[in-house]
Amino acid sequence: MSEFDYDLFVIGAGSGGVRAARMAAGFGAKVAIAEDRYMGGTCVNVGCVPKKLYVYASEFSKAFSDARNYGWDSNKPGFDWATLRDNKKTEISRLNAIYERLLEGVNADVMDGRGRIVDAHTVAVGERRFSAGKILIATGGWPHIPPFPGSDLVISSNEIFDLEQFPQRLVIVGGGYIAVEFAGIFNGLGSRVTQLYRGPLFLRGFDADIRAHAAREIAKTGVDLRFEVNVESVTRAGDALELRLTDGTTLEADTVLYATGRKANLEGLGLENVQVEVNEFGTVVVDGEFRTAEPSIFALGDVTGGMELTPVALAEGMAFARRQFGGLEYAVDYDFIPTAVFCQPNIGTVGFTEEQARARFGHIRLFKSTFKPMKHTISGRDEQTFMKLIVDKASDRVVGVHMMGPDAGEIMQGIAIALRAGATKALFDTTIGIHPTAAEEFVTMREAWTED
Repeated sequence: MSEFDYDLFVIGAGSGGVRAARMAAGFGAKVAIAEDRYMGGTCVNVGCVPKKLYVYASEFSKAFSDARNYGWDSNKPGFDWATLRDNKKTEISRLNAIYERLLEGVNADVMDGRGRIVDAHTVAVGERRFSAGKILIATGGWPHIPPFPGSDLVISSNEIFDLEQFPQRLVIVGGGYIAVEFAGIFNGLGSRVTQLYRGPLFLRGFDADIRAHAAREIAKTGVDLRFEVNVESVTRAGDALELRLTDGTTLEADTVLYATGRKANLEGLGLENVQVEVNEFGTVVVDGEFRTAEPSIFALGDVTGGMELTPVALAEGMAFARRQFGGLEYAVDYDFIPTAVFCQPNIGTVGFTEEQARARFGHIRLFKSTFKPMKHTISGRDEQTFMKLIVDKASDRVVGVHMMGPDAGEIMQGIAIALRAGATKALFDTTIGIHPTAAEEFVTMREAWTED
């Protein structure tokens, strides 16, 4: 008989927490999981799932125009925001219920409320207290809006999905993937979108060529991109919001979305009661086994400040459960993790940027290609696909692949397998392409753009 109520108590029912809870229970552990907001966490409720649905919705407006030169007598119909919003809510509710059933199916106890750590082996949920052999923090991240005059008048990505009124004029502040994706979504749905970013070019951390290409392509779609500018204040002006900017200009908007970063969701967790260490970035410090400075307490996912990607949290949840409850030596391999930005057109990327590759390998070869997607040779849409291969000159191994164009995320998933397998440029060159596709360009780029 265990001396604890539970072998594992998970705080947070997002992707990582639910995966860890399910797998631990599958290994025979007695598991509880507490969630104070919604089952499935950010990804399911206010992240990747609803965002991708809204991306699909926004792409129809361009498709209606594309169809005309293909012979379709297509007039752009009206768009009803409430229909999209409410159908999205129905789908998210369905997914929430699936998460509930998955946990019930492994006999995990699901608790509605914020878990608060009382000591190294005790968690409180409301007035109830539970003892646990191990505690897992999987509370994810939360949007951060910096304080400034009028910050109470703006919204975060949490609220943007469920606005009562569709914003005809939307200002988005930020330069990360969330800001870029929502700029494309609302531009496609019919808003007049202005995106502000304090730096010289958005998507910091991505390959420089992709960043530059993205700025050109996104500007073509009608998004008003303004770099090296920030917001000084936001005030209400009748039914509108007035933004005063650092360059001395002003803007009017119906809604202002701040997508300026996320912070670890640690408020009210009771970390002051234990030895869990939080670093200068506000994230939980863990070792290679996701253990904190308190031996019985673990953390994984966005709350630890690593790669903020749902599949990474899922992999960490599996690794944690296998090691702690399955007796398996299992670790997450963080090399060559692919990612996508669902802007319009999409970005897909895996491996090193050019700058990183030069620093890591010294001598590299670069292959680049820019072309009009075949579909738009008839549609007339002014859009260019960009592809880039980065090769370690010494080994001939392909160490970075970057793309902006239709289906870039889908294409990059397959490319990531090749890179993880150590594929060389020679292997790419001897692979026969599928014709006619955009993806075949990756196996037909023969002439190096540059090498050093």
